[in-house]
Amino acid sequence: MTDKLNELTAAGVAVWLDDLSRVRLSSGGLDQLRREKHVAGVTTNPTIFAKALSDADEYNWQLRDLATRGVDVEEAVRMLTTYDVRWACDVMRPSYDGSDGVDGRVSIEVDPRSAHDADKTVAEAKALWWLVDRPNLFIKIPATEEGLSAITDTLAEGISVNVTLIFGLDRYSAVMEAFLAGLEQAKANGHDLSKIGSVASFFVSRVDSEVDKRLEKVGSDQAKALKGKAAVANAQLAYERYTEVFSSDRWKALAAAGAHPQRPLWASTSTKNPDYRDVIYVEELIAAGTVNTMPESVIHAYADHGETRGDTVTGAYDAARKVFADLESVGVDMADVIATLEREGVEKFEASWQELLDGVSKSLKAAAKGKGAPNKAAKGNAQAAEKAGGA
Repeated sequence: MTDKLNELTAAGVAVWLDDLSRVRLSSGGLDQLRREKHVAGVTTNPTIFAKALSDADEYNWQLRDLATRGVDVEEAVRMLTTYDVRWACDVMRPSYDGSDGVDGRVSIEVDPRSAHDADKTVAEAKALWWLVDRPNLFIKIPATEEGLSAITDTLAEGISVNVTLIFGLDRYSAVMEAFLAGLEQAKANGHDLSKIGSVASFFVSRVDSEVDKRLEKVGSDQAKALKGKAAVANAQLAYERYTEVFSSDRWKALAAAGAHPQRPLWASTSTKNPDYRDVIYVEELIAAGTVNTMPESVIHAYADHGETRGDTVTGAYDAARKVFADLESVGVDMADVIATLEREGVEKFEASWQELLDGVSKSLKAAAKGKGAPNKAAKGNAQAAEKAGGA
């Protein structure tokens, strides 16, 4: 049989898993995906952890110890999640070593409630880097306006960063500027640039979800014909900007000092609309030097029936621009779409974080009473992680 995921990897797309749980770690499932499905990295988010912690059996011993110590719920969440991420970093270490530090990365996100507070974001990024204490860690920082300076300042400390919740082209350009500035400061601070990694997580399927809703409201045949086209076009134009920035003299100076480029990472790549091909956001975004982080279901779907047709991005820029022009002509305001998605993205992660806190709080109380740690409060989020998607 053809190894379709190997074909995808050979085309320059790093396959990452958008999921993590202690069950996956203790069962050897993550290592199996690394060995058999070419999975070369892991992304997490608050929704994923809320789902993982909803199955508390694997966490009971740690919850009991935390309850005995009397730690508060915020510390408990960090102890639980960093334990899993540290373990995942160790599982992915062969990919890290084998790729010269490019792949094999595992991401953990700063508290999303600090998304608009740069100082708190940097402080937490430093704390998480210290807590996990693995070279193949990524600290996830949302690409809010306030997050841009936090990205630069975190990189300047020699800390690797996964920039998340990028929806629009202008914000993506600002993220790349923050990355370059961060590496320049890191170099001035004496850090080894070859040890600093970064990806820019550009969200895909959520763009179609929002745009398609607006096209349905317009209701014309011309508008409906544009459904399912905005997300791929948006990502393709993002890659065009990536190639421009990372062929500049400014970048070449950093590369000469050992720096690795900040790769585009396609996030939220599970298909939300059942009318669309389930691997569309993989097949249509194949380009060298990219990452595609997928739920396990999408990984298996691509392994079964994905088609690697070579580069499906760099020759599509003009067609992508036409999609944007056509969207404007039927009245879709893409600037408003992007602003809406960023606001909702932060709000969704904040809600998941609160749900995580609430679930762990109940589990700690149950553990303190010697009743185990059912953590049922997070059960309602068990199906949300894959639907939310997102590095």
